[in-house]
Amino acid sequence: MTIPAGRTTLRFEGVAAGILPESAIVTGLPQGVREKNLDADLLSPRTLYAGSFGRPVTIRRTIAKRIVEEAAIVRSGPDGAAILQTRDGFLAADCGPSQDALVYNRVPPTLAAKPTLSVELDSPTAVSVTVTLSYLAWGFDWQANYVATLRPDGQSADLLAWVTLASSDTTSFADAETMVVAGAVKREGSAPNPTWNVADESLTFRCFAQPIVPAPAAVFAPPPLPAPAPMAFEADIVVTGTRLRRAMVQQEDLGDLKLYRVPDRTTVAALAQKQVALLDRAAVPVSIVYVSTVDSGGDADAPRITLRLRNRTDQGLGVPLPAGPVALFQPRGDTALLIGEGAIADKAVGEEVEAGVADATQVTIESAHPDSGKDWEAYRLTARNANPYPVRFEARFAGEDLPRMSRMTETLTRKDGKAVWSVEIPANGTRSFGYRIKDSD
Repeated sequence: MTIPAGRTTLRFEGVAAGILPESAIVTGLPQGVREKNLDADLLSPRTLYAGSFGRPVTIRRTIAKRIVEEAAIVRSGPDGAAILQTRDGFLAADCGPSQDALVYNRVPPTLAAKPTLSVELDSPTAVSVTVTLSYLAWGFDWQANYVATLRPDGQSADLLAWVTLASSDTTSFADAETMVVAGAVKREGSAPNPTWNVADESLTFRCFAQPIVPAPAAVFAPPPLPAPAPMAFEADIVVTGTRLRRAMVQQEDLGDLKLYRVPDRTTVAALAQKQVALLDRAAVPVSIVYVSTVDSGGDADAPRITLRLRNRTDQGLGVPLPAGPVALFQPRGDTALLIGEGAIADKAVGEEVEAGVADATQVTIESAHPDSGKDWEAYRLTARNANPYPVRFEARFAGEDLPRMSRMTETLTRKDGKAVWSVEIPANGTRSFGYRIKDSD
């Protein structure tokens, strides 16, 4: 841009509505920035009326299909009745037999159609410069979404993952260079609550319950002005869709975190979500395990259908997996039916990936308390499989319970700090596990 000599105000229209103005950095200016201002009072039916207080407007009245226009001055705020002063006195819009509308002669200079950041600067001479604006903004988020489709053998699955970009901001960013960061990113404070994102900017005129008695006032006769067309306002939430492409995001390191760069420019639309491919792997070895959790009182939760796989190269993966929801499908004829949905945490290469997706209906567990003694309680778990094929079942006990357990009918293993009873239940079969727990006293 070319900056003239002297005091200049630069206006950056179309910044994010959730901008943190104190974070804005403007580089490339000849003498730096004297002052920064965020113009947050955006143009809307409500702000246009409020900003026109004491200013001339045109009231357009429709009476029996006949349109009459009259000059007036706005004499009230945007809450309640719209009080207007005409040459005949005061009136309230929509309080008579007519349908009233307002035509504004101009937009108040304090209102902007888009979120705008303005900066003031002094330049000793006219100069052409390249200016860069950088800032932080709230209202953007992302997550990884995984779709696993079991193959007919039940021992492998096709794994497809998407990066879902979400924006609650009212500003769109077309053809943006987009990157997302995975991991526990350190954040301070909480998001502000921008009024232009959440406030009700609609305008409704309400008539008084009692007739209005015009107050004595000086006659107002503004000069005739050309009446522009009424301004129309809408507030739409637009969900954009793009052709799904398999151009995978590119993984990079960012300290101990992982950064995923979208290879192509993408439009992050206002109040919208979109998806970009993260990974696509076929025939990844998986297993389905039915998992139940047992508390210190011997009570067991209903078994959960759990998808399990290894994040290793020789197992078809071997890439860092960001946390996100997982949907598990099973083929049925020419389509695939949803088994259930779960989620995974951030997983590094080499880790085991596990997601409980649904409560089981064909695999159940019962807990019994057959006996007790002076300082111990006996329990028995009975797991049943109503499927016509064998299943893998696991009952997990809290790690602190293991030192108190004795007289176990089967050997337990250790997994993630928990004691695990892991067995295969035959088709339409039953397996049992008995143990004692010593009283903590």
